Amino acid sequence: MENLDSAVETLIHGSNTLFILMGAVMVLAMHAGFAFLEVGTVRLKNQVNALSKIIMDFAVSALAYFFIGYWIAYGVTFMQPAEQLVADHGYGLVKFFFLLTFAAAIPAIISGGIAERARFGPQLCATLLIVAFVYPFFEGIIWNGNFGLQGWLEHRFGAGFHDFAGSVVVHGMGGWLAFGAVILLGRRNGRYRDGRLVAFAPSNIPFLALGSWILIVGWFGFNVMSAQTIEGISGLVAVNSLMAMVGGTAAAWLVGRNDPGFLHNGPLAGLVAICAGSDLMHPVGALVTGALAGALFVWAFTATQNRWKIDDVLGVWPLHGLCGIWGGIACGIFGQQALGGLGGISLASQLVGSALGTLVALVGGFLVYGLLKVSLGIRLSQEDEYNGADLSIHRIGALSHD
Repeated sequence: MENLDSAVETLIHGSNTLFILMGAVMVLAMHAGFAFLEVGTVRLKNQVNALSKIIMDFAVSALAYFFIGYWIAYGVTFMQPAEQLVADHGYGLVKFFFLLTFAAAIPAIISGGIAERARFGPQLCATLLIVAFVYPFFEGIIWNGNFGLQGWLEHRFGAGFHDFAGSVVVHGMGGWLAFGAVILLGRRNGRYRDGRLVAFAPSNIPFLALGSWILIVGWFGFNVMSAQTIEGISGLVAVNSLMAMVGGTAAAWLVGRNDPGFLHNGPLAGLVAICAGSDLMHPVGALVTGALAGALFVWAFTATQNRWKIDDVLGVWPLHGLCGIWGGIACGIFGQQALGGLGGISLASQLVGSALGTLVALVGGFLVYGLLKVSLGIRLSQEDEYNGADLSIHRIGALSHD
């Protein structure tokens, strides 16, 4: 009997390790989606830079999170013998890998907002500071109960802040951090002439669409496998993610008037918004959440570029910042039992947590990029920007010329 119990325990640990490893690999693949979404959106002279930023940001993120960020968020260090690290089939190591892919999504999000005029080295410095300190500070508060905020919310409002897969913790943080970077960088040269927007057409719609599809597929690992164990897996998360994605697509198509850029970002807006409450909502609530996110993205992106004249290249602040915060709030609305959800959440706590995430990201973004702007400089020269980041930084273009 003892041998049987041991075998069952080994099987459970092994299965959980494999489960979360598959999730880590799926979210890792999403970084290719970030890359191709940016490659397809920027002008041809900046495509190599887009690809290079994403892969180097991931490498720097891994180092920052392994040595500093994961310890700040969860109090766990890997500076111990490998014999101890392989306990439970190395589940703790693979959990780190999974959560690293979330942390590395932050600079990948920011990359799209600052495209075509940011210097390469200073951006890597920003990635190091954000993934080592800013992101894990808020991550630990929400997902590890650091500093007692979750306990206070539960005592005061009956439930803590609920963010199952990171509408606010990941996407909201990334979008609002990007907002600070975009403001401090300023607009691309020639983007506005006599106060009017000058169209910079996407260089490659098929690449943009490919990036969107890679992100969509990987997102089911992002959301479903946030359960982190096979025992916690829920088909409700998968179907809610699907319905939110569909809702975001349809709304962006209608409001965006067939624009392919809006059409392929609409599903991403829906998926950003459903992360927080995907384990609680009824599928109809998820559909509404995603549809409102898709419409919000189209409206906010248009207003950002035309009315407010903020040059956010991929619209990452509307997509991740605003839709992420909407997702945190929507969880508190559509997660209620009265609207078909599972309950156990508080709208007040969702508002507090969403506001705190916005505040931490705004302060962190302006602080990190402000310090780098003063010390190193964060923007390409006018000549380098005109020639394009590919030739100015990487000395090669995306297309070879015989």
